[in-house]
Amino acid sequence: DCAVLIIAAGTGEFEAGISKDGQTREHALLAYTLGVKQLIVAINKMDTTKWSEERYQEIIKETSNFIKKVGYNPKTVPFVPISGFNGDNMIDNSSNCPWYKGWEKEAKGGVKTTGKTLLEAIDAIDLPSRPTDKPLRLPLQDVYKIGGIGTVPVGRVETGIIKAGMVVTFAPAGVTTEVKSVEMHHEQLVEGVPGDNVGFNVKNVSIKEIRRGNVAGDSKNDPPKAAESFNAQVIV
Repeated sequence: DCAVLIIAAGTGEFEAGISKDGQTREHALLAYTLGVKQLIVAINKMDTTKWSEERYQEIIKETSNFIKKVGYNPKTVPFVPISGFNGDNMIDNSSNCPWYKGWEKEAKGGVKTTGKTLLEAIDAIDLPSRPTDKPLRLPLQDVYKIGGIGTVPVGRVETGIIKAGMVVTFAPAGVTTEVKSVEMHHEQLVEGVPGDNVGFNVKNVSIKEIRRGNVAGDSKNDPPKAAESFNAQVIV
């Protein structure tokens, strides 16, 4: 739904991160490429700069330039100065930066949203639409064998819903089976919806028959199939 880009404010650390092969630049590009269109920038280790407003503004300027090239609109991105070590501006507003008046971002329809802490910035993200009406697509992140339960594939629901009693097909393995239960964070769900990272127990399937990278779909509603070709957007 949203990426939080953590930037180190320390001298040399920030510059290394946004250099041509720096991790900060790479992570922003990865997030955008993977479809994460909302971004929050947390400028960390501000305590090491003695809460310098000048350093904060310098980082905002440089970061805005490179995230704009990636594809983000800086006007929609909150920039929050924080100290993760000391907890400044994480949950509560810090008194260590009296010059900081808070972050501002442009939301849908040009509406401006403001706040001061990282938690407020997270709470202010626009909830994306959940495509529950589309056929189920659940790429597997991993497959576990749990004693007393059996085979449990895990992954994130991208589209559609998954629930107990549903018959699913794994592609390209070609395995079809019934879902016995669906869980998230060790709690049983009535159904898993897009955005949920779930584990689901399946009947009579060996851990050797399915694997990471397989895609689960509803066998009765446009199940995933192998294709000879597909269109892709590639960023080089």
